[in-house]
Amino acid sequence: MLMATINTFGNIDLYILLLSCFLVSAVCVWGRPATFVQDFQITWSESHIKQIDQDRAIQLILDRNSGCGFASKNKYMFGRISMKIKLTRDCARNTVTAFYMNSTTDSVRDELDFEFLGNRSGQPYTVQTNIYAHGKGDREQRVNLWFDPHWIFHTYTIMWNHHHIVFYVDDFPIRVYKNNEGKGIPYPRMQAMGVYSTLWEADNWATRGGLEKIDWSKAPFYAYYKDFDIEGCPTPGPANCAFNQSNWWEGAAYQAFNAIEARRYRWVRFNHIIYDYCQDKSRYTLIPPECIAGI
Repeated sequence: MLMATINTFGNIDLYILLLSCFLVSAVCVWGRPATFVQDFQITWSESHIKQIDQDRAIQLILDRNSGCGFASKNKYMFGRISMKIKLTRDCARNTVTAFYMNSTTDSVRDELDFEFLGNRSGQPYTVQTNIYAHGKGDREQRVNLWFDPHWIFHTYTIMWNHHHIVFYVDDFPIRVYKNNEGKGIPYPRMQAMGVYSTLWEADNWATRGGLEKIDWSKAPFYAYYKDFDIEGCPTPGPANCAFNQSNWWEGAAYQAFNAIEARRYRWVRFNHIIYDYCQDKSRYTLIPPECIAGI
């Protein structure tokens, strides 16, 4: 968990930083990596989630009887959330593996979604991202992955601070949503969010708009998770936690892309994006304001 800090700060700075963290431990959250047993609980179909690899990883199972899900025990205000995931195998059309943050306040909920959509055999896996701010969603974007995600683990990350929200696949940013509250555009910053994941079937929409149905002869379907990493302000906590500019995720290095990230982001957007709600004229007669703002 401390690797990003070690890379950013020298050893002396790291010592000072950790000493400061000890002194204000209610604000800093670097104590240890998240673990499934300590930090998460099963929320749906306990029989379909198994701990494997000497409890270092978990297996999610989808069959005709049920999917499954789990959630963090705490909610968090800002920070970085990441997991290594190995997705369901080929021929998993209409299966959805979701990794997301949610405030669980339905009427005005904030939510940051990764949804991994199974596809037909031989077709790329699709990642759908969506953002809810103050109860308003419908901000879907879809990217085809440039690798086969069911062979090995890849890292999926949500970075959330006062400046922007960034979705990463490994070290490649695939989406950014900037804080443009000054232009009257909602931004999630007032509600803590929990971390969730589910594996389920979505026959009515996930693959080609639901034209193809899930092939249950290939079931059960499995997704695998490991290396849970939550670095953020748990709530309830001190009132200044969410707005403390000393939290590393609020630092200058995390307020905008560096040159490498900017180049990778352009490459993803040019080569792999297949749907952007900002460009969907059949859906929106008026361009959503955040699209005009250049998000």
